[in-house]
Order: sequence, then C-alpha cells, then structure tokens
Amino acid sequence: MARLLPTEVDLRLEPEPAPGDAQAGLEPLVAHVELRLGALADSLRERDVQAIELQAQELHRALARAVECFMHAARNGGVPAPMRLRLARASAQLARQREALSRATAALDRAIDVLMPGESASAARVYTASGMAAPLRSGNSLNA
Repeated sequence: MARLLPTEVDLRLEPEPAPGDAQAGLEPLVAHVELRLGALADSLRERDVQAIELQAQELHRALARAVECFMHAARNGGVPAPMRLRLARASAQLARQREALSRATAALDRAIDVLMPGESASAARVYTASGMAAPLRSGNSLNA
C-alpha cells in the first residue's frame, strides 16, 4: 500500500507585497546608506578622526540593516531593479572610499618609516646623497 508523505505548505500570514511596496520599503534604507556614505566622505575630507569613527559605525549599521531587508525582500518577491542599482552604486562608492583610505594609510606608513626608522634599523646607518642606504661596515668606525 502506498504511503503518503507529508508535504510542506507555505502558509503566509501576511499578504505578498506588491512590487511597488518593496521599493517603497527599501527606499528609506538606501537613502540612509547614501546619507551615511556622504557623511563619511565629508569626515574623511576634513580629516576629523572622531567623526570618521562615528560615521563609519553609523554606515556599518545602515548597511547591515539594508542588507538584512534586501535579503528579506529577495526571498519574498524580489528586489526592484532601481533599488539593486542604487545599492550597487553605494557599494562601489564604499569600495572607492576604502581604497582611498588604504592608499592614504600606506603613504603615511611609508612617511613614518622614513622619518622614524624602526628597531631593525641600525643607529649607525649612513645614507648616500641619492638617499640610498650605504652598506654597513662591521667593526670599522668612521673618522671625521
């Protein structure tokens, strides 16, 4: 005798949102991410460390919320193309800011290394006129 297997039934308690509703619900989230990106860009331009830290935290929160809602919308009817495009643009802007910050940090690190050599650099290190390090001579001292 054939045995019937239980099947899953998707009973939604809430009505399926119309495509326009999904865009309306995502609009403020994307706008908030765009606002936070702009605020972070301003803080970076002003080189205000405290503001950069605050804006980065706020942007992180806004992005986390937007991604959560976008995933929910994708599971429940899809994300409208204009919203996907706006979020993609925001993501690209964030990548550009991250790259610019990374380059600035690397340049600062190089400048600090030149101005304040680390422990590994010998105190007796001599540089030539071209700025290249002259080879160290062990056991010999320089006389003036």
